[in-house]
Amino acid sequence: MFSTLDVEIRPGSGLGAFELGNVVLRIFPYSVIQDCVGASLWNIIHMLRQMQHLFPQVEIKYDPDTSSTTPIILHLRPHLDLLFSGKHQRLRTICVRRLRDTSPPVTLRYKDVVLSSADEVLRRVGTSRTFGPTYPGDDLRYPGVWFGFEEDGIGEGRKGAVYHEDRSQEVKRVLISQKEVDTEEGDALGEIAECPIMNGDIALAIAKVHDGVTLHFHPSTSTPVHVRIGTTTAQDLAVILGPPLHVHYKEDDRMTIHSSLHDESDTGYFYNYFQHGIDFYISGNTHTVQKIVLQSNVPGTPLFQVYKRCNWEIEGKPEDDEDDTPPRKRFYDRFETISHFLNPREPPPSMLLDRTNDEENITLPSPATRLYGYDGVILEVSEASQVLTITLF
Repeated sequence: MFSTLDVEIRPGSGLGAFELGNVVLRIFPYSVIQDCVGASLWNIIHMLRQMQHLFPQVEIKYDPDTSSTTPIILHLRPHLDLLFSGKHQRLRTICVRRLRDTSPPVTLRYKDVVLSSADEVLRRVGTSRTFGPTYPGDDLRYPGVWFGFEEDGIGEGRKGAVYHEDRSQEVKRVLISQKEVDTEEGDALGEIAECPIMNGDIALAIAKVHDGVTLHFHPSTSTPVHVRIGTTTAQDLAVILGPPLHVHYKEDDRMTIHSSLHDESDTGYFYNYFQHGIDFYISGNTHTVQKIVLQSNVPGTPLFQVYKRCNWEIEGKPEDDEDDTPPRKRFYDRFETISHFLNPREPPPSMLLDRTNDEENITLPSPATRLYGYDGVILEVSEASQVLTITLF
């Protein structure tokens, strides 16, 4: 016996536990927790792992040919498709499908009205009664929510067209998206507009070799923060980013081979900020930042979904003193481009790394990556020439 999936439609905002643009506050004993469900791919999958009783089957769909910037669809069988934008991996559109499938049955509500259930068929006339008039067309489109009458595809009928509607036509799909991007001219696979649920997240991380990283936060009016190698302390990080989700006390010796300055007597530790896609290696002696690791969260790679995507860029030196736009390379640029940017000569020798050696239950088509060491920076690169992590030291 399947339990019913009972969810409320919030046009422009979300569906059930999945949020597009609003912050949900949940009160627990002695604390108030801001729940960021729906803010990012990392948040959503983390939540789904705790809701396997409701969503036992989850498929991740993406384009392997553009794995760094591919839009991603989470298919929660059989009813839900969650579309995430390609660059920032944020929830952009929610699609509810197969409304008549009873394994499990789904109930859709809007405010106090049951729109669709095992006993209630949602039709064009019922939609119009609940949401009011809208322009004629193959779909019923309202700010933040669309109702479609085909299982796949979006109707092309637009305002001004001659159209004879069937009042009893059955709704087959419901799409919820942000109102700000729900326009005829909007890119269906583009990025979502900045909204309060992003506040406190890192919008951009600008990395400088032999220096550190400058973190830009949402909202865009926030003041950037500079984390310097050898200067910023663990206490500073706690003030800037809050306490880490995890503290790891063993350094990966596979990385120390690239550093001639490594002190074997300094047993440091990592501050892991999985929710920001950043690790900081901190000296056990001085408690200052010694290394910074930025994660790309590329689908199909060993570290996918361990960390949230960090939107990083490597900044080079300005061409002259008056150049206020120094050159940069971004996380989605190919390894060959970034390597030439760091050093115009041939790439250095690499180390082979297979992160699945320590994980018995992970099987990937191409699990091996390579580590390339440059002066002050290490690149971890996939077989598809995507830079998966950068390490500043």
